[in-house]
Amino acid sequence: MNLSGQVGREIERLTELLSRLQAPDGSWRFCFENAVLTDAYMIIVLRALEIPDEPLIRLLRDRLLATQFEDGSWRAYPDEREGNLSATVECYFALLYSGYSQVADPQVAKARAFILAQGGLRNIGGLMTKVMLAVNGQYPWPRSPMIPLEVLLFPSSFPVNMFDFSGYARVHMIPALLLADRRFTIRTDRTPELSELAGSLPWDRLSFWSEGVGRDRSPALQSLLDQIGKGIDLLAGIPEQLHGEASKRAERYMLERIEPDGTFYSYASCTFLMIFALLAVGYDKRHPVIRDAVQGLRSMICRTASPIFVQNSPSAVWDTALLSYALQEAGRSSAASVMIRRSAAYLLSKQHRRPGDWSIHNPNVIPGGWGFSDSNTLNPDVDDTTAALRAIRNLAGTDSSYREAWNRGLNWLLSMQNDDGGWPSFEKNTDREFLALLPLQEAKSSAIDPSTPDLTGRTLEFLGNYAGLDIRHALVRKGADWLLDRQEKDGSWYGRWGVCYIYGTWAALTGLTAAGIPADHPSVRSGTKWLLEIRHADGGWGESCASDRHMRYIPLAGSTPSQTAWALDALISVHETPNSAIDQGIRRLIGLLREEGGLAAYPTGAGLPGVFYSHYHSYRYIWPLLALSHYRNKYSP
Repeated sequence: MNLSGQVGREIERLTELLSRLQAPDGSWRFCFENAVLTDAYMIIVLRALEIPDEPLIRLLRDRLLATQFEDGSWRAYPDEREGNLSATVECYFALLYSGYSQVADPQVAKARAFILAQGGLRNIGGLMTKVMLAVNGQYPWPRSPMIPLEVLLFPSSFPVNMFDFSGYARVHMIPALLLADRRFTIRTDRTPELSELAGSLPWDRLSFWSEGVGRDRSPALQSLLDQIGKGIDLLAGIPEQLHGEASKRAERYMLERIEPDGTFYSYASCTFLMIFALLAVGYDKRHPVIRDAVQGLRSMICRTASPIFVQNSPSAVWDTALLSYALQEAGRSSAASVMIRRSAAYLLSKQHRRPGDWSIHNPNVIPGGWGFSDSNTLNPDVDDTTAALRAIRNLAGTDSSYREAWNRGLNWLLSMQNDDGGWPSFEKNTDREFLALLPLQEAKSSAIDPSTPDLTGRTLEFLGNYAGLDIRHALVRKGADWLLDRQEKDGSWYGRWGVCYIYGTWAALTGLTAAGIPADHPSVRSGTKWLLEIRHADGGWGESCASDRHMRYIPLAGSTPSQTAWALDALISVHETPNSAIDQGIRRLIGLLREEGGLAAYPTGAGLPGVFYSHYHSYRYIWPLLALSHYRNKYSP
């Protein structure tokens, strides 16, 4: 069979498979597999709350053991060569707390040996790890907080305030600040002791912060802390009263952002922190808010996987929007296909109707975005919004309810463009780089939400191909100029939410060409050349998560379905006729779709560099189906 026939057959196979996998409500519900952090924390929270859910605890313990590496460590991504100390400490503590593993067990003993060989607790870098250990009495809280709780009282007009931080940072920082302020700890009869893992450093010398906090702190960091101090001095009121009001503000902030499923902001990670923070201010372990939060966390468990795991935020809206769009690109008509209409109805029901924190920096805009998970009603993002708009575009031309949703979504999307011309993920103009100076391992990647090449490229691709806007329109021209200015010297672009330079370069090239930048533009040629240069001998593409950590392209030993599809889609967008690299890549992509495990399950979604990566179980269908469909649509006679 010739290549065109193979492509057509594979498109039909994927389409038929996806039709069988659609849920009754019109969604697709694939697992969103992330770091083992969520599994370890779920065990810790259940034990700390003394909830005897033994079947679940045992299954999560099995999940931890199944993901341990031979050297005793756990890793943020499979090819992390040195292992991950923070993840290993979290899993070690959770295994012991489960009660179903003992210090003498071979796998637990290997984990302990790894931790000690890496210097023990004194070398932990992750703030989340330190907070979770401190809450459970296994790490000393700092004697004084670096960021006083009173910062929550700063109005948004202050030079520094909590709404300058990204939404993701804020929902984790606020419960963490409250916990640190109370120096809260909770122990039970089951709580393990990790003091022996402190190493040679005395317990009270363990540092909560990264480098630069003591006398050698940088001038820029000192300036930031001075601004916070001056802000507190400007607050009017008795210090004790201000402190009490700040504590109440933190509590209200969390309670006002609890989603219908009981989780805080629809993330498992900050829900864990919220539970402990509420305990710190006096909530009973069986309080309805805590009970509902635990039930919400249970609802995030992917039970179709073996072993099961806790998703940080289920990806139903994202997966459904992208799959509906991909199926339409593959030829399923929105007018004739029941499958497409059902998915569109589901998406319509998930469009946001009330303002969230995004409106602080973007006021007087009618809500209209979409979030990542179907429990998310407060935290829309640019990427999910463009995905949903692609999926409902055809129906918007014939159905007034979809037309209204389209108009609101498009208006919200356009309003989210940053002043620099690019697009952020969640909140507009939260790009004050000095906040990344805080001595936290995660600060550089999570403290702010700046414009990124992948979000900007994806938005330009949507505007050009589906909204009829190109570089003749000022806002598109400004976005394209921003993107062109952010190209790396080697011709690639960095992708924040996918791994990593392949992802960013795909988004940039498809966005620029859709916006009207010609294929012979130097930046487009340079990006295309880079993709061809990093192609593997088998004709596919594969990139390590290590690229995200070291901020340079690092290849995988083999090819992955999603990264091969991204590279191909970018090349297809540039070339009017297929070349040998594209054809060879298409053949390799079809072959990859027949493979299971190994690199087919490699995480290609990014969260926090060096800390948190995701394997979308949907990606082996979404991106290959799109690349194959675009190949057929553009090149078939």
